[in-house]
Amino acid sequence: MNFKNSPIRSVLLLLIYVPFLAGCSQKSEKRETVPKPVVIGYVGGFRGLVNTDEIDAAKLTHINYAFVDIKNGNAFLTNEKTDSTNFRKLNLFKKTNPDLKILISIGGWAWSENFSDAVLTDSSRKVFAASSVEIIRKYKLDGVDIDWEYPGMPGEEDNVYRPEDKQNFTLMFEAIRKELDVLEKETGQEKLLTTAVGGFAKFLEHSEMDKASAYLDYINLMTYDLFVGDTAVNHAGLYQSKFYTSDRNADHCVKAFVAAGVPVEKLVLGIPFYGRSFTVDKNAKIPLGQKFTKQAYIDGYSYIKDSLVNKKGFKEYRDEVAKVPYIFNSQTGEMISYEDEESLKEKCKYVKDNKLAGVMFWETTSDPKGYLLNAINQSFR
Repeated sequence: MNFKNSPIRSVLLLLIYVPFLAGCSQKSEKRETVPKPVVIGYVGGFRGLVNTDEIDAAKLTHINYAFVDIKNGNAFLTNEKTDSTNFRKLNLFKKTNPDLKILISIGGWAWSENFSDAVLTDSSRKVFAASSVEIIRKYKLDGVDIDWEYPGMPGEEDNVYRPEDKQNFTLMFEAIRKELDVLEKETGQEKLLTTAVGGFAKFLEHSEMDKASAYLDYINLMTYDLFVGDTAVNHAGLYQSKFYTSDRNADHCVKAFVAAGVPVEKLVLGIPFYGRSFTVDKNAKIPLGQKFTKQAYIDGYSYIKDSLVNKKGFKEYRDEVAKVPYIFNSQTGEMISYEDEESLKEKCKYVKDNKLAGVMFWETTSDPKGYLLNAINQSFR
């Protein structure tokens, strides 16, 4: 028999190649289903009318509208006339970016004092959850983001917090998720529940993030403002600096949340579009790790890049271990920690390599030239 042209040979070849082709097809399907990283931008509606011309919505997947207050246990729009106008203008972005999701963000640094009371009991949680979801129902929005700073630990001065916050934090999400499920059935549209959390491991001691994550779509890690007492630091370092001792950096935070049982694919890495200034001894050769006498907020990156980097007495440096830049003025002793395009490429690579959900940033108006958002989009392209 000529085996080369025999029917047996044809059958054997089919047995070999069909599974191979099926495997290739499965691999191709897996590649196609890998979700593109999310890019979540916070919009500061608490200041008043939002200039939507300053928002490059085409480069965003989500907008979190900050902030909604809490009053008498209810989610509360402090200036509904202004907020309603902002919601209408933000919803117009969906004409050109139909996949864009718009969420209300409740709380924030200044408006977290009433969370603990609002979610203290089962009945109060139902009221808070219903009022939260009613806002997105009324204004045809896509979800609720909770920015409680912080459950079970101090935030702004005079904030109410108690040990029970640890469990009530989880129960709050359960209550909101139930209300969102009702709204999903009403509208036939997906409704999201997300949260912004402290970007440091201590937050985990006062929460049940493994349990809470079951109700959440995304967990936005506020991996910025990572201060270390009165020491000048990289306020948003990717890794630990060699110039001072602290575990407050993005990599440590991510690993701590994963170790606590939070699915890595729900974690969103927080990025500041602003800088932090520290005034240290002007004779210091390296400002990082020095004691500071003054600290300030520098808004934002467009200003830092165009007006301060290698200008006005400032010289640019880079912490090669922490993977972030800083500038230092040896005449005044002022150091400014911030993000730039290079550091964002490092962080976006970190997100992809570690299979995080994506990035979020505070906030859209802090970089009107779009330097950082462009860098993010190029990295995720």
